[in-house]
Amino acid sequence: MSLSRTLKVTVKTSVIATAIAMSTFTQANSLKPAINASKQINQSAEKSQQKIDSISDDIQTRLEQFKAINKEIEGLEIYNKQVSAQISDQEATMQDINDSIDKISVVERQVMPLMTRMIDGLEQFIALDVPFLKEERSERIASLKKMMSSAGSSPADKFRRVLEAYTIELDYGNTIEAYTSTLEVDGVERDVDFLRVGRVAFIYQTKDGKQSGVWQADKNEFVALSSDYRTKITKALRIARKQLAPDLLSVPLLTAKNVAAE
Repeated sequence: MSLSRTLKVTVKTSVIATAIAMSTFTQANSLKPAINASKQINQSAEKSQQKIDSISDDIQTRLEQFKAINKEIEGLEIYNKQVSAQISDQEATMQDINDSIDKISVVERQVMPLMTRMIDGLEQFIALDVPFLKEERSERIASLKKMMSSAGSSPADKFRRVLEAYTIELDYGNTIEAYTSTLEVDGVERDVDFLRVGRVAFIYQTKDGKQSGVWQADKNEFVALSSDYRTKITKALRIARKQLAPDLLSVPLLTAKNVAAE
C-alpha cells in the first residue's frame, strides 16, 4: 500500500475515533441527570426500606408484647376465678363459724354450771376419800376454782382441765405409790413414809421402822399396827419405789377393824 493511502486510512480512523469519543462524551453528559436521579431514587428507596424495616421490627415487638399481655390476662382470669372460689368458700366457712359461735355461747352457758358442779363434787369426794397427798389434791381443786373465774382460759381448756383432774383421781385407784411427808404420831410431828395401794390400803411407817399404822375409814384415823407388819411394809415401800421387782404384797387393808398394836 502506498504512503498516501496509508495516511488517508489513519486520518479516517482518527476522525472516526474522535467522533465516537465526542458522541460518548455527549451521551455521558446527557445521561448524567438520569444517573443522578437514579442515585437519589435508590437512596430514597434505601431510606424507605430502612423505615419499613424499623416499622416492621416495631410491629413485631408490639405483637410479641400483645401476645404476652394476652397470656398474662388469661392467667389473671384463671387466678381470679380461683380466688373468687376461695373467697366464696371462706365466706361459707365464716358463716359456719359464726353459727358455731352462736351455738358455743349456748353450750357455754350450759357447760359452765356443769363444770362448777363437777369441781364441787370432786372436792367433796377428796374430803371423804383416803387422806393421801392432801396438799397436792387440795391445791389442784383450788387451781380449778381459780381457773373458772379467769377470763384468760377458754371453756374448752377449762373443761379439759376438769377432766384431767378426774382422770388423776381415777388413776389413784389403780396405782401403788410411796412418798415421804410428816405426820403427828403420839402427839409428835414426825417424818414418815406413806404407802398407798390403790385406795384399799393407806399405811405409814416411821423412818426408824418402829411405828406404823393403817388408815381406817370408819374411824377416820390411823390405827397403829403391830411390829409383825414392819418387814412387809418395808418391802412394799421398796416395790412402790421400784427398788424391788413387783411381787405379791401382804399389807393390812382399810377395812381391817381388829388390827391391834403389840
